[in-house]
Amino acid sequence: MIAPRTMALGAFLYPTGHHAAAWRHPSAQADAGINFAHYAAVAKLAEEAKFDLLFLADSAGARGHDWNSLSRFATHYVAQFEPLTLLAALATVTSRIGLVATASTTYNEPYTLARKFASIDHISGGRAGWNLVTSGNEEEAYNFGLDAHPPHAERYARATEFAAVVRALWDSWEDDAFPRDKASGIFLDPAKMHPPNHAGERFKVRGPLNIPRPPQGWPVLVQAGSSEAGQELAAATAEVVFTAQQTLAEAQAFYRGLKERLPRYGRHADEVKILPGIFPVVGATEAEAQAKFDELQELIHPSVGLTILEHRLGVSLSHLPIDGPLPEAVDEINASKSRQTLMLDLARREGLSIRQLALRVAGARGHWQVVGTPEQIADAMEERFREGAADGFNVMPPTLPGGLEDFARMVVPELRARGLVRADYEGATLRDHLGLARPADRAGRAQHPSAAV
Repeated sequence: MIAPRTMALGAFLYPTGHHAAAWRHPSAQADAGINFAHYAAVAKLAEEAKFDLLFLADSAGARGHDWNSLSRFATHYVAQFEPLTLLAALATVTSRIGLVATASTTYNEPYTLARKFASIDHISGGRAGWNLVTSGNEEEAYNFGLDAHPPHAERYARATEFAAVVRALWDSWEDDAFPRDKASGIFLDPAKMHPPNHAGERFKVRGPLNIPRPPQGWPVLVQAGSSEAGQELAAATAEVVFTAQQTLAEAQAFYRGLKERLPRYGRHADEVKILPGIFPVVGATEAEAQAKFDELQELIHPSVGLTILEHRLGVSLSHLPIDGPLPEAVDEINASKSRQTLMLDLARREGLSIRQLALRVAGARGHWQVVGTPEQIADAMEERFREGAADGFNVMPPTLPGGLEDFARMVVPELRARGLVRADYEGATLRDHLGLARPADRAGRAQHPSAAV
């Protein structure tokens, strides 16, 4: 008998929560970004609720409007741990939940990232995942010897080769290449070593990796770009895709379009899990949920919402009437093209003024926002899950720890009662949780080509 399909759940841990004003909330841990006890507590909470994974975003640099004298009110949470370091620490205080972090292919080298994620996979017993991004923060360039962010197309071309090199490095050794036989004195079998010897357009990497093959074969590959180039990269490489859509129709179109790309790369629909972001504000009643949301909205400083919107759109709006519409024409951005499109579509579809759109963006940062009772939020998630719009969700609590506590205490039991999420972990690795096959090592793929991933 085939087990019923269940939705995957990610817990997206933005330091104090995803609402722009979360750090100002009375219950917030204002120094959360550098408070390990805070992260350990929310990680354990998510694991107790049987989430599939924790997710940490990252940017390798502070945005100019995060720190200049005109933005002392903070548009983004600034000052937080480097995510791979944090994942390694969280691996020691959790035992089952997956551990996913962002690392850019634009401002890293393949060997370094392959080694770090392989290490985290070993430390955690097979729970690591890499969220591959090309960097949406243009100011990262100034920290790596560049005068400008590379063009969008170039970043994705680099990312494609980068991912191929990383996977080849993870395959540097066969699974049983290290017998470590004390009696014979044989530590490793050189015949089971396969250096990539990669010489491509952008990278030259001999290898092998100086760590055994990861427990999962490859840490789970995650991708979050929704532009045309991003979707193509996801179809070729990703096993989990984080995305943002506002309406059911938009979510269905993205889901269908991405899955239809997979056969071109010899892949099947069940090899990629699509997890849209959801920003849930939960209350025992609709009125209570709305009151929670209204309280947060009132904490948004006027300059913050506008600055965040300007960053998302890549244009200055301060010279325009705040209660007027967006300009008719907006130049295409060189950072997150898909998020810019989402913002423009939202404003035009709902006829939002600049002020109204700024408040919407500062709340859920462009993701799907649901304010309501546990039953209403479960209804909304179930509809998208059953109607071909999602394989699960990346849950973005408005505040931490409170927003995650609300979701775990009220929404998860409702989803569980409907048979939509697991009652307990059935496997030990992130691949087990997500129902993803473990890629065979190089020898196994040579013997059984159908097992290739």
